[in-house]
Amino acid sequence: MPQPEKETPAQKDNLHPRNLHRGNYEFGKLVKADPALRKFVGLNKFQIETIDFTNADAVKELNRALLKVHYNINHWDIPEGFLCPPIPGRADYIHYLADLLAESNGGAFPPGKQVNILDVGIGANAIYPILGVRSYGWNFVGSDIDPVAIESANKIISSNKNLADKVEARLQSKSGIIFTGIIKSTEFFDATICNPPFHASLKEAQAGTLTKWRNLGKEQKKELLNFGGQKAELWTTGGETAFINRMIEQSAQIPDSCFWFTTLVSKKDSLEAIYRTLHWFKAADVKTINMSQGQKVSRVVAWTFLDEAKQQEWRAKRWAPVKD
Repeated sequence: MPQPEKETPAQKDNLHPRNLHRGNYEFGKLVKADPALRKFVGLNKFQIETIDFTNADAVKELNRALLKVHYNINHWDIPEGFLCPPIPGRADYIHYLADLLAESNGGAFPPGKQVNILDVGIGANAIYPILGVRSYGWNFVGSDIDPVAIESANKIISSNKNLADKVEARLQSKSGIIFTGIIKSTEFFDATICNPPFHASLKEAQAGTLTKWRNLGKEQKKELLNFGGQKAELWTTGGETAFINRMIEQSAQIPDSCFWFTTLVSKKDSLEAIYRTLHWFKAADVKTINMSQGQKVSRVVAWTFLDEAKQQEWRAKRWAPVKD
């Protein structure tokens, strides 16, 4: 059985060293780029500029400003009620994935234009493709079961020239199916990424939001969900463990189509069942990458079915520098 890497304590200040959001938000620069953010900015009890992170409109406007300033994305929006992701944490996943690819390539990042990533659950916000394209020049396919999410993602892609030829959003028409119907027979992906629905029910999702609001020193007065989100984005029968186990089972059906399959795992208690499933389906290698943001700790679990000979063949065929 492949042994997963041991989890390590969270790094100082939590975020990846290449994460552009390690320090305090520079609200002067952000407001200059996006004046609509100004009305949401105020001072906290330490006299530091911030926003109310329980205000969905404020979070959306902050995201819009961050994307303009740091990633040159000038047109970004999401429909009401859809997940508005915290960008620093999403960026961490992208940077740790880049490290994983480099580790698999003798310590060198594979050429960005030769790297193809599948985002399982692109959502209405298309945030992972944005960060991956703008940070590393990767190519993306994003899938989702929600037609409204796909429509929104495609609008973001087509509205920004620096994304238009790098990202494609595809509708998954079959519920419960993850890769079939999305990955074409002639396609190969260097990695998949996924932010799975963590909760097993709406009630559990709301309880999680209540805890987050209390940690922010706020009283939840309405049944709102932290950062918004539709059902498929936040909860599924059996929670994240059931979803990820299904993903592992389906990934084993296409072992040579992808180098690294990866997913976020929110709950440490989910890991034992996930490792057991990976052992059952004979993953050749398993890695666990610890991440944290503030008090929140999560991790990425990555697995591959490629043995060392197949990995070497993959590197030679797909990642070798192309001479101009």
